[in-house]
Order: sequence, then structure tokens, then C-alpha cells
Amino acid sequence: MKKGLTYTLMLTILWIVASCTTTNPKENIQHINGYWEIKKVQLKDGSEKEYNFNQSIDFFEVNDSVGIRKKVQPKLDGGFIITKDSETFSLAIKNDSLRIHYKTSLATWTETIISVKENQMVIQNETGNVYFYNRYQKIKL
Repeated sequence: MKKGLTYTLMLTILWIVASCTTTNPKENIQHINGYWEIKKVQLKDGSEKEYNFNQSIDFFEVNDSVGIRKKVQPKLDGGFIITKDSETFSLAIKNDSLRIHYKTSLATWTETIISVKENQMVIQNETGNVYFYNRYQKIKL
């Protein structure tokens, strides 16, 4: 019970902070483009999973309100191996939130961008899991 209450409280605080600092969700679109690495996932039940190393990075590219999301794998030389995993999406503002709408031949789903800045992004999926991303930094040897 305490985990559920803690999770709800943290999401509420995150929502309040995001809504106080973001005046127009449309302005956030400019920050989405690029390579993003998941650092932490906060599950609906309040538990968290941290990622110290990721074999796959999410690449987002948005033109106007349409975009593509691809999984790529970083290489030691600074390049990327592009996987076959990709989804097209559209962006829409609903209830003062920026929403990502995906539609494939197999499924349709929506994610909500809680916040996005130059180097950090937080996305919540339909099941209530919250993904914390940092902008990907190339591997330094």
C-alpha cells in the first residue's frame, strides 16, 4: 500500500512541477529530436528499474507533428547500428499535455510526454509506467 501511495505522490509532484514550468506543450517539440537513453523506469506499482547501460537507444525524429521512433545500437566508433524496430507517430496536444500517438498494423497506443528539456525527457505510457530518459552521450574510450 505504501508503494502505491508513494508512486501516486511522486507522479502528482512531477505533474505539478511539469505543469508549472511548461506553458505551451507545443514549444517542447523542438527538444524531442535526437538520441535518448532510458535511465530509469518507474512502474505503476511504485517499483523502479535503473539502467546503467543500454544496448539500445531510442532515436526520435519529428517534422511538424509527425515523427518516427527507431531503436539503434551504439558502436564504439561513435556510429549506430540501426535495428528493424521503428514506429511512426503523430503528436497532439490534449489537456495541456503533449501526446505521442502510435499506429501500426498490430496496435494503436498513446504515450504522454510529462516533460522534455534539452537533455532530459519523461514519458508515461498507457499502463502508467514512467520512463526517464537522458540525451545519449557517445561512448568515450
